[in-house]
Amino acid sequence: MAKRTAVRRAARTHDGVSPRQPCPCGSGRRYKACHGAPGGAVDAIVNRPFEGLAAETELIALREFVPSATTPLPLAEPGDREITLATVLPMAAAALVRADGTALVGLQVQTRSGDVSRDVARAVRWAMTAEPGEALPVVGPAGADDQVRLQDLLDPSASLDVTLHEDFSWWLPEEVTPTGEVAASLERANAAIMPTARVEAEGVEAAYWVDAGDRAHLRWVRPEPEEALLAALARLSVRGELSLGENTRYAGSFRAHGLLVPVWDLDREQHPREWAEPAAALGRRLADVLATVDAEPLDEAERRARDGLRGRQITLR
Repeated sequence: MAKRTAVRRAARTHDGVSPRQPCPCGSGRRYKACHGAPGGAVDAIVNRPFEGLAAETELIALREFVPSATTPLPLAEPGDREITLATVLPMAAAALVRADGTALVGLQVQTRSGDVSRDVARAVRWAMTAEPGEALPVVGPAGADDQVRLQDLLDPSASLDVTLHEDFSWWLPEEVTPTGEVAASLERANAAIMPTARVEAEGVEAAYWVDAGDRAHLRWVRPEPEEALLAALARLSVRGELSLGENTRYAGSFRAHGLLVPVWDLDREQHPREWAEPAAALGRRLADVLATVDAEPLDEAERRARDGLRGRQITLR
């Protein structure tokens, strides 16, 4: 009996995931039928898929919470066809090529493997050679000989020139008037958009103002390792310097593709542009504190603050 109990306990703790739990890769299948299955390790989960790219934080923002945006993809070796990266495409497709040859690749897609970077790279390579009018609904499983990642295709030092859109009218060429189901699909997609704006200031990247209805937020994808960032946020919290000013508060954070995304509640009545200087000032305070956290260990009050911040994980809606 003891032996059988030990076997069950081992099964529960294999790779830290119960075989009956949903697979951490997000496939929707149980772990035992996905990455826990024989051969599943070939499709290993990459926790920080965009690491090494200067555009890492922007890619995370576009994939996770920016509703409608596009950006030219800075390929290291541009081909005959330019590729536009988009937050989401019609039917959450992985890629499509319009009749005029315009190629688009989507970040917010229906399914994904354990490596988002590889999925996007495969969609990009498909879009480079697909015929006009074709669409790629999903990126299928990659073979062992197909391991090209986005890092292999992009200029690693290039940033993204992101254009935000108020709706999804860019899904269709300007000369096309949507009718029938296409019009209905556009209307549904537009109705789900939460107004979003970039907060642009010196030293501020991948920071977005979002109107969630009852309040506004600042969502800021940070490039620092989680523990270092939490320590810096805790030190600012103890000093009373973690807010963005009057009528704001630090709400919590969420993890996305290996990085932490702190979130602040904002005064909804203020225009997004009004948060540029407060965000820049907070960024400077963070930079100063980040330079000290390794050399100056947190004191007791700061450790308590860090533990409190670590427990304030929020859910996007």
